[in-house]
Amino acid sequence: MAEADRNPEKVYVDVTVRFDRDGIVSPVSFIWEDGAAYDIDRVINVRRAASTRAGGTGIMFTCLVGGKKSHLFYEENNRWFMEKRLCGEQA
Repeated sequence: MAEADRNPEKVYVDVTVRFDRDGIVSPVSFIWEDGAAYDIDRVINVRRAASTRAGGTGIMFTCLVGGKKSHLFYEENNRWFMEKRLCGEQA
């Protein structure tokens, strides 16, 4: 059973990234589990962190998506995930 199957709060996503000439990675968009595509308006912070809700560690990109703050994680296994929001939860 995959880790995402064991934790419904962890959603693996497809991510489009930009690499600059210095090798800096910047996510620019992602596709949510329902197939909807979202542009990332801006990355406001990047740091190593753990997801307390979904489990897992990696590089956490704090992003603005549609004016709301979201966390996008890049794991050491080269996979991207996000935390599922609870019904009515605000960013």
